[in-house]
Order: sequence, then structure tokens, then C-alpha cells
Amino acid sequence: MRCVWQILQPPRVSATHLTTYLQGLCNKHTKITDLNGEVPHTAHSLDAIPGPTNWPLVGSLVELLRKGGLTRQHEALIDYHKKFGKIFRMKLGSFESVHIGAPCLLEALYRKEGSYPQRLEIKPWKAYRDLRKEAYGLLILEGKDWQRVRSAFQQKLMKPTEVVKLDNKINQVLEDFVGRIKNINRNGKIEDLYFELNKWSFETICLVLYDKRFGLLQEEVNEEAMNFITAVKTMMSTFGMMMVTPVELHRSLNTKTWQDHTAAWDRIFSTAKVYIDKKMKRDTNRAPDDLIGDILHHSCLSKKELYAAITELQIGGVETTANSMLWVIFNLSRNPGAQRKLLEEIRAVVPPEQDPCGKHLKSMPYLKACLKESMRLSPSVPFTSRTLDKDTVLGDYAIPKGTVLMINSHALGSNEAYFEDTKQFKPERWLRENSTINPFAYVPFGIGKRMCIGRRLAELQLQLAMCWVRMLYFEIVATDNEPLDVIHSGLLVPNRELPVAFIRR
Repeated sequence: MRCVWQILQPPRVSATHLTTYLQGLCNKHTKITDLNGEVPHTAHSLDAIPGPTNWPLVGSLVELLRKGGLTRQHEALIDYHKKFGKIFRMKLGSFESVHIGAPCLLEALYRKEGSYPQRLEIKPWKAYRDLRKEAYGLLILEGKDWQRVRSAFQQKLMKPTEVVKLDNKINQVLEDFVGRIKNINRNGKIEDLYFELNKWSFETICLVLYDKRFGLLQEEVNEEAMNFITAVKTMMSTFGMMMVTPVELHRSLNTKTWQDHTAAWDRIFSTAKVYIDKKMKRDTNRAPDDLIGDILHHSCLSKKELYAAITELQIGGVETTANSMLWVIFNLSRNPGAQRKLLEEIRAVVPPEQDPCGKHLKSMPYLKACLKESMRLSPSVPFTSRTLDKDTVLGDYAIPKGTVLMINSHALGSNEAYFEDTKQFKPERWLRENSTINPFAYVPFGIGKRMCIGRRLAELQLQLAMCWVRMLYFEIVATDNEPLDVIHSGLLVPNRELPVAFIRR
């Protein structure tokens, strides 16, 4: 979307007895910072971390291009972990980072997390906000400002008891989505299934955020909403190049990448502002499921801060949720046994005359296992980031403050050391009585205080969508069993139409 463990405090010792303690599950010889804050002499420097060849100016960019370029970087990172181990260092043009792909290192990072953990600086997004004098949202804010904005949203969005109140709104859109899938089904095929899923996720997040339906699942669709979805896709596909080449250069030369990126953000912000303003003007008597209404009316955030934070929530709610559902459909299509078992559980829990709800989900362990397994095998986001806010020792290396860490969740999920038969879709591995999975080996929503704030909402939306499979009266089948080529375009996406069909039962 994780287990949060209590942090054990080191024992009290006198100043003359310097003691070090081991990191969780890591190598028993690995040292970490001692109790007086000094780095043990056994820790190696940043320069000692292995990695691909680092050429002047371009770093490892040429080597990455030979492996398929930025669209294949998720595959290259898995290869590099196989070659260099749990941790490696890489530079792509002007962007330098240290990559970690082991649960023990993630646990150590989590335990050392400060009050205001930092994420990777998304320079293209900041450049746009500075150009238009817009506020920063949660994805790019840092320090006390980040904590202040995060706190305004966290009380509602990270509490399962609050988020579950949205099940009726989510079901309202799902009912229309099921009807649309039935209507546009042509001999089992759904033309541009991914875009249909984007329409569904857009309708859902807009109903949650603004109490507004756009009619994207009707015969005649709203052009404004379609333009928003297209703008999100454009923004996601253009910022990657400006992360590895100086964004200042793109801006000064007014490159097409910069033009497209800026125009996409203009469309995104202009659309969101209209509906945020309308919602803020409405009556203060709000329904129990009006989570965002409570935030808007009770927070001390400026209007620009609300624009930025809610716009980023909307972006996350459209593209990543649709992408995750796409991969669930694909993985179930190629695993009919799992699909049958899932359907049996849904039918056993949800009475025929009822819509699924949050209460039903509590009795569906296999459904949750299917979602986890799909997100392990086919993650939407193959890596997340941290920027160290203090000197830190991870594994055998002393890593200085300011270093960008890339948390390679896709590499973790693909590693046989943490998951047996990694290429197989096996939901059973997640069932409690069988599970021996390290919680830090599965981090699709990030870790710690900066994990995705929309995690609970996304999980509820996806789990309810999986329940509605029973309403489709279709079996999802694979139309071919050829390997599906996956590329990175902000998210991991198939490079061809998904080879699935919806066949009436």
C-alpha cells in the first residue's frame, strides 16, 4: 500500500565503555554508529561502495543506455544488485545516488529516521512551482513545513477507521465502472483497458476529494477530466529526463520537455483549483465521509498549500491506483486457480444482495494476499527515495549527510533470498499461518514517516474493486502467455495492450 516495530533503545554505559550494537537482521559483522555518535573504524567511506563504471560528466548513463535507457532502469537496477550486492553507488549525469536492496538496510534506515526524514528533491516539480509561484506539496516539502502540512492530512487519511467511511463513495463509482465494462465488452476485449481504469480512479478520487462526479464512465465523457488524465500522464513521462539532466538547462533553453512538463502542470493545477474553491465555499455541515472537507475547514494551511497538497493527492489517486489495478487484473488472468479461490472467498463473505464494504474486507485474507502478491510481483513504483539528513552508517559504509538513497522495492520483491519462486504469483505466501516474510522486504508505499499518505485510501479502493469482480459475471482470462514487456514511464507499464479478455461465466 507494514509492520511498525518499537525501536529498542541501546543500553546506558559510561563514557569510557564505547559499545556498538548490531543492526536487526544484517550481517553479524556489520558495524553501525556507536553510542557516542562516532563512526567505528571498520566502516568504509562512500567512495568504497561498489557500482557500475562512473565516467566523467556522464557517470553510468552510457552503460544504462546500453541496457535500454531510462525506460529499462528497473531491470538494470535488479542486475546491479545481483552483481554488486545489497548496496551500490551510481551516478547518472548530474544525479548521484546510493541504492539499497536488502531488508536489513531498510530496517536500519527506518530505525535511524529523524523527525523530518527527507525525500529525493524533485527538481522539475520545484522549478515549476517556483516559476508559477505555487506552494510545495507533501512530495517536495521538507522539515517543519512538511510536518505541519502532513499533520493536517494524516489524522484522517492514515486512520483506517476514518478511511473506511469512504466505502460507499468508492462503491458508487465501482457500480458505474462494472456497468461500463459490460457495455464496452466486445467479444471479451476491452479497448484500452488502462485508460478505462484511469477514468475509474479519476472518478473515485474526485468524488472523495470534491464530492464531484465527472461522468467519465458514461457514454459522453467530460473533456476537462480527460484533459486532466492526459496531463498527468504527460507530466509523469517528462520529469524523468529532467532528473538526470539539469532542469535549469531545460528551462533556460525552453526545451520541448520543459514546455510539455509546464503545460501539463498548468492544466493539473487549473483544474484542481476550480473544484477546491467550490468545495471550500460549501456549507460547513458535512457528512461523516467528507474527510477532505474536514481538513479544508479545520486546518491552518494557506489556500496555496491546500492547492498543492490536494493536487498531489489527486495525481497519486489517479495514475498509481489505476496502474496497480491493471497489474492485479493481469496477474489474476494468468493464474486462474488464484482467481477461482478469490471469487470463492468473496462469495462466501459478501451476501449476494449486498455491496462489499469495509466490514467485509476484514474477513478476506486471501483477497489481501492477492493484492500484496500483485504489488510485489508487478509494482507500480519500482523505487522510492530518501535524502540522508545526517551522517549514517548502513551496512559496512559510512554515508554522509545529503546523500540520496534509492530504496529498490522492485529489486527486493524479485530477490530469491527474500521470496521463493519470485516469478510465480503465490498469494498463499502472505497468509499469516504460512508467512515468514520480513516486513522490510515489502515496501510498495515506502517506509516510515514519509510513506505514502494515500496508502489506506488506495488499499481500500483496490480491495473493493477486487470484490466487485463477482458483479462482472466475467472470468478474466489471458489471451496469450507470452512474456509481457514492462517499461518505466514514471510508473511501470506494459509496452502493449494488456493480453486479457473478460469472458462471461
